Amino acid sequence: MLRWQNGAMSSTAMMPPPAASVAAELARVTVVLVTFHSGHCAPELGRALASFPHVTLVDNASTDDTLAQFRRHLPHATLLPNERNLGFGAANNRGVWAASTEFVLLLNPDCVVDAEAVSQMIRCADANPTAALIGPQLLGRSGQPDISYTWAPNTWAAKGPGAEAPACVGFISGACMLIRREAMLRIKGFDEGFFLYYEDTDLCLRLAQQFGELIVEPQAKVTHLSRGSSGGRGRFKAEYMRGYHHIQSKFLFNLKHLGVQVSAARRWRYCVTAAIEMLARVLVLDLVRATRVFGRVAGAWRYPADMQSRQVQL
Repeated sequence: MLRWQNGAMSSTAMMPPPAASVAAELARVTVVLVTFHSGHCAPELGRALASFPHVTLVDNASTDDTLAQFRRHLPHATLLPNERNLGFGAANNRGVWAASTEFVLLLNPDCVVDAEAVSQMIRCADANPTAALIGPQLLGRSGQPDISYTWAPNTWAAKGPGAEAPACVGFISGACMLIRREAMLRIKGFDEGFFLYYEDTDLCLRLAQQFGELIVEPQAKVTHLSRGSSGGRGRFKAEYMRGYHHIQSKFLFNLKHLGVQVSAARRWRYCVTAAIEMLARVLVLDLVRATRVFGRVAGAWRYPADMQSRQVQL
């Protein structure tokens, strides 16, 4: 039972469940992993997910040893390899549709999770049967809380201290989400028009509007090794693509939810200012971020042509 206290919700203290109870709770959830050159994550995930009976891995056409590594370290997982990179949301949808459990846990490969954290989230969902989504308290590499949830889903930086008790929010990071599968079916999952970035923001808005509340459970702690999901030698290409898809998804989100179509003049201004930033980063030898900014320039330039091939749930 949740109660409001000082703007947040609090729950009565719950004793940790016995091992048998945790096992029964884990049987109610399918872990969905989307991988792309993520073989280096397999050993840790193999250890973390060994007690989870339902694991589905959707691979976005990795060209390295990702599938071999996960067959070795997570042998009970169902593997769904894609012939091409479908993007984050579309690949997650494939895993969700293949599941048959009450809950799906969408988990980035660079997250370190344990059974107790997932059990905490399931118990929070049971205490709030109208909730669509439960999120954990993410921790950064240093172990400090990462306030990756906000009330307003279209703002980047969350302000103030983190939640101390279960709290309703407007956005929860897609790095780790426990979602009722019924809710995903109702809203038809992720909008596959978003290839990468903003798809979790869009999902949170639609879940809250069409199903029920989003709750962060701060007692469930999951470490997120940000930007650690994809490895391999193509770091600069990966940074370029991050920048490319980030700006396109930002424009797309503004169009879908704010009704703001980016003008040619605005794209020109953005390209010029981003190009200046790119040159400045090259001069200080910050080549990784320079490559990412270059991707944003290219993404803004190509935006109108790329949108013609996307089917967005407007």
